[in-house]
Amino acid sequence: MKNPKGKHAWTVKIGEKGQFVIPKEARELFDIHPGDTLIVLADEKRGMAIPPKTLFAQFAGRVFDESAAEEEK
Repeated sequence: MKNPKGKHAWTVKIGEKGQFVIPKEARELFDIHPGDTLIVLADEKRGMAIPPKTLFAQFAGRVFDESAAEEEK
């Protein structure tokens, strides 16, 4: 199955300490290097996301705006 342009999917295994390795292709694509700090966003209903650092501000704004709108309903 071919991924749509710009869309990617990888699988990772969680180790005994709860850690996982980000695949090399993903690290290169999103400019992730050893020592970088990543943020994990989570919503119990929608899941988890690790946004690329270059898109974090835009992504976080959308996540929290949508969450606020749903809570107002």
